[in-house]
Amino acid sequence: MAPRMLLTMPLHAITEVYGEAGLRERFALELQELPPADRRQLEEALELAARLHAEDRRVREPYLNHLLRVAIRIMRYYGIHDVDVLTAALLHDAVEDHPAELAGLPASLGHQVLTDAAVAELARRFNPRTAELVRSVTNPEYDPEYDRHEQYRAHVADSLERDPWARVIKVSDFTDNGVGVIHTTYDKARSSAIKYRPLVPKLRELVGRPDTPLSVAAKDHILDQLDLAEERFAAILDG
Repeated sequence: MAPRMLLTMPLHAITEVYGEAGLRERFALELQELPPADRRQLEEALELAARLHAEDRRVREPYLNHLLRVAIRIMRYYGIHDVDVLTAALLHDAVEDHPAELAGLPASLGHQVLTDAAVAELARRFNPRTAELVRSVTNPEYDPEYDRHEQYRAHVADSLERDPWARVIKVSDFTDNGVGVIHTTYDKARSSAIKYRPLVPKLRELVGRPDTPLSVAAKDHILDQLDLAEERFAAILDG
C-alpha cells in the first residue's frame, strides 16, 4: 500500500481493503502530528489494547480495528489531539470487557471490585483523567429483571450528562457502530440497530450543547453522521 494514500480513505474502506495492518498504519500517520511524549503514551495504550483484546472479534474482524477507528476518527474528523482523550478512546472497552486481566486479579471477584481495580490500574499506567474517562463510557452490571438495552441507554445518557469529554469518545464509538452498521452480517446489523437507534436523539442533543468540547465544524460533521446512522437503522428495521 502507499501509506499516504491511507489518509484519503474512509476508515471502513481501509478496514475492508487493508485490515488491521492498514488501520495501524493510518494511526501511525495520524500520530506524526503529535509531540513525542504523546506518541509514546498512545503507542503504549495501543499495545495494551491489542494485548487485552487479542482474542476478541467483531463478527468479521479483530476487535482492535474498532478501537483504532474510534481513536482515528476523533483525531481526523473531530480535530481533537488531547492525549488523555485519545488514550481513553483506545481503551474505552478495556475495563468493561477485560477488567480481571487489566487489574491482574481473579475473574471470580465481583463486578464492582474488578471495575474499580481496572480503573485504578489505568490511572497508575496513564493518569486519573484517562481512567475516569474510561469509567464514564464503561457499562455497569445490568439488572436481569429489567430490559438490558433500556439500562444501557439510561447509563449512556446519565454518564454523558456529567462528562462532556466522554461524549467525544462515545459519539465516535456510536458512529463506528451506527454508520458502520452496514459492514457486518444482517443479524448483527439488526441487533445493533435495535440497541442504538433510540440513542440518536439524545446524542444529537448532547452534541449540540455549548459545553461539548468540539468545534462547530466537528459538531456539524457528527450531526450528519447521526443522520446517516438513523437512515441506516430505519432501512434495517423498517424495511
